[in-house]
Amino acid sequence: MAYRTIDFKQAGGIARLTLNRPDRLNSFTVEMHEEVARALEGAGDARVLIITGAGRGFCAGQDLNDRAVAPGEKVDLGHSVESYYNPLIRKLTSLPMPVIARVNGVAAGAGANIALACDIVVAAKSAKFIQSFASIGLIPDSGGTWVLPRLVGQARALGLALTAEPLPAEKAAEWGLIWKAVEDIELDAEVDTLAARFATAPTRGLAAIKKMIRASWTHSLDEELDLQRDAMRELGYSDDYREGVAAFMEKRTPRFTGR
Repeated sequence: MAYRTIDFKQAGGIARLTLNRPDRLNSFTVEMHEEVARALEGAGDARVLIITGAGRGFCAGQDLNDRAVAPGEKVDLGHSVESYYNPLIRKLTSLPMPVIARVNGVAAGAGANIALACDIVVAAKSAKFIQSFASIGLIPDSGGTWVLPRLVGQARALGLALTAEPLPAEKAAEWGLIWKAVEDIELDAEVDTLAARFATAPTRGLAAIKKMIRASWTHSLDEELDLQRDAMRELGYSDDYREGVAAFMEKRTPRFTGR
């Protein structure tokens, strides 16, 4: 399928989605939302997904030119959020495979929170995360008000959201906002190594880990223990579990199929 605003490739169990409007710092338009949605629907055979941006930035959020507001004009931003951003965040967090954000530069506004919706965020040390919403009188959407306090605590979440100050990638990693910040020259190798690892890992087990950790916020300990029992029972019947045990006993590298 041909795309105008993104690039999407799959090979060896790895899907790579690149936001491809570098002249606009990969900011979102309606067209880009629609193309991303189509690409994600076609990623079902992949065992890992990488999301990144072309050029010098990851994503600057919404392209304001795509929904330009004339002086004095009112606009329903809730429609944009409900129609495009909310479905994207729900899709990323529920995909049955690990999703890696390769943050190669600035991630601002919704772009920052789209990265944070991914399961693992690896950023170049030159990258910055900016909750820029307060600068134009808005709130951190795309999951921002939910994920920020859970990742870094209320004090830091409020500081990031109220001041809209850029957070360097190294500090983001120190705060626990992202998984890792690496030297710019090492970004591709770090992400590719991680993707290759996931592409040959026990896929069902990774999907269960992702699902359970993301849902655990709403469960009591007793409820979670019961869910762990159920998951262990189901995964214990999987081909990958049997292969993992056999490989361990035979002192060889396992050959996981994702089944």
